[in-house]
Amino acid sequence: MSTFSFQQVDVFTGKRLKGNPLAVVIGADGLSDDAMASLANWTNLSETTFLLKPTTADADYRLRIFTPSGELPFAGHPTLGSCHVWLSLGNTAGQAHVVQECGAGLIKIRRDGNRLAFAAPPLRRTGDVESDILDQIARGLQIRRDAIKAAQWIDNGPGWVAVMLTSRTEILSLKPDYPALGNLKLGVVAPWDPLRDGKDAFFEVRAFISNRATEDPVTGSLNAGLAQWLMSAGLAPAAYVASQGTVLGREGRVYAARDGHDIWIGGETLTCIEGRLTI
Repeated sequence: MSTFSFQQVDVFTGKRLKGNPLAVVIGADGLSDDAMASLANWTNLSETTFLLKPTTADADYRLRIFTPSGELPFAGHPTLGSCHVWLSLGNTAGQAHVVQECGAGLIKIRRDGNRLAFAAPPLRRTGDVESDILDQIARGLQIRRDAIKAAQWIDNGPGWVAVMLTSRTEILSLKPDYPALGNLKLGVVAPWDPLRDGKDAFFEVRAFISNRATEDPVTGSLNAGLAQWLMSAGLAPAAYVASQGTVLGREGRVYAARDGHDIWIGGETLTCIEGRLTI
């Protein structure tokens, strides 16, 4: 048996228990791939991460990211939550930004007031969504095909495809048929109406993980892909706030902003659990 420092944090929220939880194992270089996968399956959180020594001098640390069913090259809330933990240990960046090494390459992370923000990685797949996939999405969301106002592949690692609806009311009323969605990882976005919904956010977002028949509370990778798509298409301003997790009783807030060639995705992280893990 081996013992490791461990934290569980809440990401994309300034209110405890209202964001997306993340388990972080510190100094996990001695763990095998099988042990990492088993722990992630046991925690049963959307992701469990493992902080490791970097393999390149250009990075401050290396991160491996596991869902209960497998490893991801990149994910957003694990990136911010793990960086929060790394900084809480007294570490400092070797350059202007913290640089995380992961399966998607090197990810820049910066402080943004009380928040951390990562630079959205390049999309691995983009472009128009095929007609048959749009039909499948409409069936899976149990909506008319013409209710989808825009769509785009926005895969930055997990495999996201996204559609836009007309209103926050529409998106909050969705009751997905997961078997009909197949293996899609689907993001849905719709604008807030300032008069009806208020001005706390500009967009409402939901994330459906079809192969696990679950909804993710607050999703950094999806919001990164959405921001890249929506800003480039003129469907979003250069800076905005997205709300996510409402249907699940969460109050996630994701801050997206373009700065030069980079789009930064930020949010607050709070530490909820600190202790020792023996496996």
